[in-house]
Amino acid sequence: MANIKCSPQELITVSQEAKTFAYSPYSKFRVGAALLTQDGTVFTGCNVENACLAMGICAERVAICKAVSEGQKEFKAIAITSDMVDNFISPCGGCRQFMREFGLQWEVYLSKSDGSFIKKTVEELLPTSFGPEDLMST
Repeated sequence: MANIKCSPQELITVSQEAKTFAYSPYSKFRVGAALLTQDGTVFTGCNVENACLAMGICAERVAICKAVSEGQKEFKAIAITSDMVDNFISPCGGCRQFMREFGLQWEVYLSKSDGSFIKKTVEELLPTSFGPEDLMST
């Protein structure tokens, strides 16, 4: 965890560093994430696999859980990286819904291993989504 003001490229660099800690002995698919909170704190995460495959957890959710466990719930951006060369990494459906819990308009940087990226919002990744406000409207 660091408290820095960072550009998208700096956030991607931090996510690449987080990827080095990935525990992926089964898929060999390493993923890192760097989550920037509204106050400038950065939380990192990496994927952690398990022999019981359904028990693994994605890098994005690790970073978000670390932030929430430290009292942070307002996010500005998340950078996601992998070892993919030809395609931008994209969060799985479960991670998209997990990110959605904390808002629609924060930025998501989908990167390649060379550091290039595309910027999306959570809403662009999960349009017409179900969120906390839907449970409060009953």
